[in-house]
Order: sequence, then C-alpha cells, then structure tokens
Amino acid sequence: MSPRHPLISIRYFHFLIAVFLLPSLSFAEEATAAAQLDLKHHFVGYLAIALTAVAYIIAMTEDVHEMKKSKPMILGSALIWFAICIYYTLYGQARVAATAFEVNLTAYVELMLFIVVSMTYLNTLSERGIFNGLRIYLLNKQYSYRQLFWIIGALAFFFSTFVSSLTVGLLMGAIVLAVGKNQPKFIALTCVNIVVGANAGGTMSPLGGISTLFVWQKNILHFTEFFALTVPCLINFIIPAAIMHFAVPRETPHAAQETIILKRGSKRIIFLFGVTLLMTVLANILLEMQPVSGMIAGLGLLQFFAYYLMVSEKEGCDESQKGFDIYKCIAGVDWDTLLFFYGAMLIVGALDFIGYLGQIAHYLFIEINVTLANVLIGLSSAFVDNGTLMFAVLSMHPDIPKGQWLLLTLTLGVGGSLLAIGSAPALHLLGLVKEGYNFTFHLRWMPAILLGFFLSVGALFLLNPGSF
Repeated sequence: MSPRHPLISIRYFHFLIAVFLLPSLSFAEEATAAAQLDLKHHFVGYLAIALTAVAYIIAMTEDVHEMKKSKPMILGSALIWFAICIYYTLYGQARVAATAFEVNLTAYVELMLFIVVSMTYLNTLSERGIFNGLRIYLLNKQYSYRQLFWIIGALAFFFSTFVSSLTVGLLMGAIVLAVGKNQPKFIALTCVNIVVGANAGGTMSPLGGISTLFVWQKNILHFTEFFALTVPCLINFIIPAAIMHFAVPRETPHAAQETIILKRGSKRIIFLFGVTLLMTVLANILLEMQPVSGMIAGLGLLQFFAYYLMVSEKEGCDESQKGFDIYKCIAGVDWDTLLFFYGAMLIVGALDFIGYLGQIAHYLFIEINVTLANVLIGLSSAFVDNGTLMFAVLSMHPDIPKGQWLLLTLTLGVGGSLLAIGSAPALHLLGLVKEGYNFTFHLRWMPAILLGFFLSVGALFLLNPGSF
C-alpha cells in the first residue's frame, strides 16, 4: 500500500467533519467570518440545543427509566463541547474553545470541592451517631406530631444555613421516617415542610444553597449582604408551615426504647465543623480567598483528627470507641448529584459560549422589567434546578443593582419548593419516602407555598426600599 494513503484518509476524515459541522454556505465564505464564530444560527448551535433538551428530559424522568440523572447530562455536555471544539479547530482556534471549557470546568471544581467537604462532615457526624441520637432524643421527649412537625422543619431551616440543602433533606427525611412510623400523613406533611424549610434556610446563607454559593463565589454579594434575606426567608418558611399545621395529626408517637450512644470524637468533630465554617467565612472576608479554600483546610483538619482517633485506640475497646475511615465518608457523598451538576454547568457554559444566553439576557434584563424577569426566573426553578439557573444567569453577566441580585437569589432559592421536582431535597425525599409523600401530595400544597413565595418577595421590597 502506498505510504500516502494514511494522509489521504486523514484528509477525507477532516473533509467529512467539515461537511457535517459546517452550514451550507461555502467554505471560503465561512472562513472570512471565522473570527466571530457566531454559532447561534449554525448547525453546532442547533445540535447543542437538541442535546440539551434530550439530556434534561432523560434526567427529569429518572423515576420512569431508573437511569441515574448524571449519565445523560455528562454525555450530553461532552458531545456539545466536542462539537464546539471540532468547529473551532477547523479554523485554527482550538485554544479559544479549550479556554472557555477550562473556565467552566474551574467553576464546577470549586462547587464540587465545597460540597464534597460539607457532605463528608455530615457523613462523619452521621457515622458517629449524632443524627441517630437526635432521633432518639426527639422521641423520648414525647412531643406531639404537631410539635415534631415544627421542630423538624425548624431544624431543616437551621441546618441548611450551613449545610447543603440536599444533605439536609436526606438527614431530616430519615428522622421523619423514624419518628412517624404508621403515620403517612404526618410523614408527607413534614416532608413538604422540610423541603420548604431547607430551601428557605439555604437561601439566606451562601454556605447552604448552591445558587447562593455561586453568587458568593463570584463576589456578586458579600457574605454579610445575604443577611438581608433573613426575614423574607423566615416568612417563606413560616407561612406554608402555619397553613399545613392544622392538617397535621394531634397524636403523640411512642417513646423510643433506645439509649443515645455517641461514638468517640463526635463532639470534637462538631467543633471542627464549626471551625471549618468559620475559616471559610473569614478567609473570604478578610483574605478575599475563594470560599472553597477554607473548606479544604477543614477537610485536612478532619483527616488529621481521624488519624488521631485511629492511633489512640485502646486495645480491646468496644465499637463505639474505635476510629473510622475518613475515605468511606468521602465515598458516601452523593456523587450522582455532583456529576449531574457537572453536566448541567458545562452545558450552560456551552450555550453561553455559543451566544444563546446573551440573547436571553438582552430580552430578560433590557427588553422587559428586571424585577418581573427575576420573579419569573425564580418561578421557573420549580421545574429546573436553581443552581443550574443561577449559573446560567451569572454567565449572562447582567448589569443589575445589588437589590435585584438579592431578589434573584431569593426567588431562585425558594422557587424550587413549589414542586417536588424543583429542588434537591424534594427529589431525595421522593426516593427515600415510599408511602405518603409524592409529587401529587406536594402539588396539593403548592398554593400555600406560592403565598409564602410572594409574601417573602414583598417583605424584601419593604425592608430594602431604594435598592431596586
């Protein structure tokens, strides 16, 4: 065979790629406009939209086909970026597309590391028996179901101010199932309350919500500026809970026949978690470092403490006095959700790079009222994950005042409570709770949640006049 044939084959391969990716215009005409690389009306752009739609549809129907939601998102994002990079490579601008990919990848890595550390601490506390002890404590206090309804909802609100709301949903869901045995109505109502409370609590603090974390990481709002959302978020939680209160059974569950046993080091791990959160905030405020820097430092502290527990074990000690494997706690992180966000963020970044988000931003923030746009975006988070939406808005780079950023943060954070598919806590509870709580039950209480949504928006305007 002639030695020239491999080269000819490569040329034919490039030619086929060009025919597939380039529009019907001539190659010469496209080459003259390659500097702009406007893909909005190009096959690559249309392909990106189609792949995005297919990936999201498959991810949102996870309960039907039982395929993990991360799989279509990862593959969809990869195909979109491959198409973009191939197109740019044909015009000798591969570095431009690769740099855009790296920017989006860096943004995801910061989010992933932050959540991994947070979840690792929560898994460690759970392994040490903290949350099981909380369950036993609540049962032994002989609270009524109505009292438990408020206590569990308040705990979800409080915990989600410094822990990822999706983790709070799992923890509180396990407690509800334990204290509400044989009371499916109590379980279902409390699950709705957990969702609303977790989303509201995670909105008033950048440590707990993914959308708020994005705003904080991008330095759009400083840590203390989130305090302006405290009262609106409390209203958003309290109003639906007060309405649901009257539907909660009046009975009191039986006391637990168990004793609280905390494993060795549990209280010191709580202290280390507090130190980690403090380092995260202070490193950002005083040193202007990214929030993830403090979290990673806190993970290092936890690893060293795990080593101390291991080397200080006494021979023949019982199980409660033994150390633990920190990497098992890291492995227990919800990797499916984290990888879902990888795909979602890379897809959003690709759509922004193509130019679609710029067009949407022009329509939302210039052609129509900015306040109306922020409310509509918040309501849409009932269907699409709020973290994905916030990343999309940040990618648009809208020129809006800080009051509008507060409004957007509020509406996106609490809008996901409207439907059971709108937020990570609800999705986790749907998978965890097999009786009582479902999409239809959550939908039944949407009017109460919607009332809380609009009252919280009204409160934000009343408490911050002149900021919009």
